[in-house]
Amino acid sequence: MGLWSNRPDQISDESVVLLLPETPSPEGVVEQIRRAGARATPARIRVLTLLRQAPTSLTHTEIESSLGDLPLDRVTLYRVLDWLVESGLAHKNIDAHRVYRFSAASDGEHKTHVHFRCELCGGVFCLNAAPPAVPELPDGFSLSHMDFDLRGRCATCGMAKP
Repeated sequence: MGLWSNRPDQISDESVVLLLPETPSPEGVVEQIRRAGARATPARIRVLTLLRQAPTSLTHTEIESSLGDLPLDRVTLYRVLDWLVESGLAHKNIDAHRVYRFSAASDGEHKTHVHFRCELCGGVFCLNAAPPAVPELPDGFSLSHMDFDLRGRCATCGMAKP
């Protein structure tokens, strides 16, 4: 699982791969949280399950409203999202409107290719292209994380009138 396109009508060639959301098992989500070294609290399980099922990245407000009849208070939700990001179980990106969007991280498939993020619709597209090589770092530097996202307008938004 991980990021995928929420605009399948735009997928027209081999350069873009559509990754469909998976339906995670509750046991799998619990195990993933425990492997990250934490207790599998009901809030963490619910939020990570939602992110893993979502067809695109979600804002805090979208997550809050998607939790249904048993909502989490805002502070708890912020803490859970921050923990998921810090633990490497979720990604946090800012969109063109300067709103944070969250998506589930995968165990490795998204470390080996590039993403295109539409600044208008928020769609995330997996490109069939390897990320650039890690640059040589100065002595004493150590790399802990590297992202490579291309940003712009997707095909549908590019055809829309401004």
